Amino acid sequence: MFGQQKYERFLQRHPHEGRFYDRPHWGRRRFMELLGAGLTASFLPQRGWTADLEVIERAAVSTQNRAKNVIYILFNGGMTHVDTFDLKVYNGVTPATFNPTMIDGINWPVGLMPKLANHLPKMAIVRSIRAWAAVHQLARRWQQIGRNPAAVLGDVVPHIGSVVALEKGGDRQPNQVFPTFLAVTNNVSGQGYFPATTAPFKVNAGATSLPNTTSSFGQARFEQAFAGLHLLDDSLRISSPYSSKMEDMDDFYSQAKGLMYNPAVTQAFTLSTADRARYGTTGFGNSCLLAKQILQSNQGTRFIQLDIGGWDMHSNIYAANSLPARTTELDNGVSELLADLEGTGLLNETLVVMMGEFGRTVNNVNAAGGRDHHLQQFVVFAGAGTRGGRAIGATDATGNNVAESGWSRGRTIRMEDVEATIYSALGIDWTTVRYDDPLKRGFEYVPYGAADVYGPINELWI
Repeated sequence: MFGQQKYERFLQRHPHEGRFYDRPHWGRRRFMELLGAGLTASFLPQRGWTADLEVIERAAVSTQNRAKNVIYILFNGGMTHVDTFDLKVYNGVTPATFNPTMIDGINWPVGLMPKLANHLPKMAIVRSIRAWAAVHQLARRWQQIGRNPAAVLGDVVPHIGSVVALEKGGDRQPNQVFPTFLAVTNNVSGQGYFPATTAPFKVNAGATSLPNTTSSFGQARFEQAFAGLHLLDDSLRISSPYSSKMEDMDDFYSQAKGLMYNPAVTQAFTLSTADRARYGTTGFGNSCLLAKQILQSNQGTRFIQLDIGGWDMHSNIYAANSLPARTTELDNGVSELLADLEGTGLLNETLVVMMGEFGRTVNNVNAAGGRDHHLQQFVVFAGAGTRGGRAIGATDATGNNVAESGWSRGRTIRMEDVEATIYSALGIDWTTVRYDDPLKRGFEYVPYGAADVYGPINELWI
C-alpha cells in the first residue's frame, strides 16, 4: 500500500503517460513461476478472439461484492466543487441565495440543491480526489476508461462498463434481452478491443418507447424474414471464416431481435407524463427515470451511464441560467432516482457514482464572473451498502488542494481508485490482467492494480 510520499516517488519513476502496452510478454517459464508464487490464473476460450487460450492473471484480492448494478453519472464540463459538493463560503463572492447549511457536519448549499439535502444520509462525498488532466476531452475519457487515453493505442482500451459487461455477461438469464451496458448518452467511450457484445447500447430518454422495435410489415412477416436470413448465411455468421467481425455483426442482429415486439421494452422505455414531471421534465431527469425503469425491469442491464452537461462555466457562473439552473436539473433528477431506487429496494444492490471531469478554480471568480478548470474535484457514492451522510477526506480552507485523504492509503485519491472501487463493489477483481489484447502484452483492469498502487475506497463501507 502506497502512502503519499511513496506514491509521489512512484509517479516520478512511472509517469502516467498511459499504461497499457508496457508490460513484457509472458513466456511459459514466467507463467509457471507466477503460478508457483500463488497467483491465480484462468484459461478462458472466447469465440472470435485471436488466441485459443487466454491467460488471466489475478492477485486474488477480496472484493466488496455488494452491488449488482452501477449507475455512473458524469458531469460533463467540470462542475465547480467549491459551490456544490465541497462548499466553501467566500465572503463577498458566494451568493446568499445558496443558503449554506450545516447538515450532520456537511456544509450544504440548500438554496441550490434542497431536495438532495434530504438524501445526504444516503450519500458519501469523497473530497480528497484530484483529476489527472484539466482538459475536457482527455479528462472525460479518463473518467470512463480509468487511465490516460492519450497513450499509444489508447483507443483500444475498453470502457469500465465494457469490463463489467464482459465479467458479468455470463450471469445473464436466457429471458433477459436488454444489453448489459447501456448508455443514455452519445458521449460515451466504446468497448475498445473487447467483443461487440460488451459495447455500450446508446439510447435517448424520450417519452415514448425505444424506436424501431416493430416492423412495418408485422411481426409474423418479420420472424419469417429473419429466419430466412439465417437460412441463407449462417455459414458466414457462425464460426465465420471471414474474421470475428461477421460474428460480431450477428451478435448485433441477435440482440436487436430480442428487443423487437417485446412488451418488456415498451414497459421499461415508456416514460409517463407524471413520472417525467416528478423527475423535473428535463433531458437529464428523463435519463434518471429511464435508468430506474431499466433496472426495475431486470432484463440483464448491469451498468448504466448517464451524463449531465453545461458545467463549463467560465463566465457568469452565478447567473440564473447558469449554475442555479444546472443544479436544479441535477437536484430534481438524482433526488427522485435515489428515492425510487430506495422505494423499490434497488438501492441496496445498485452503486450510484457521480463525478465530473475535474473541478473549478477557487476563491474569487475570474474577470468574467466565472471559474476556470482546476484539478481538485469530488466523487459521490450512494447505494450498495455504502455508509452515507458523511464526507471522506477534506480540502484546505479554499478548496484548492487535498488537506486530509480520509482513507487508509493516506494519499490523494485518483480515478484509478474510483475504477477499482466500482469493480470491487461488483465483485470483480480489480487486479486482473488479461493477455488477450491485440499485442498480447497485457491489459490491466486497473493500471498498477496488481502492484497495489491503486485500489478500492473501502472506507465507503466502514
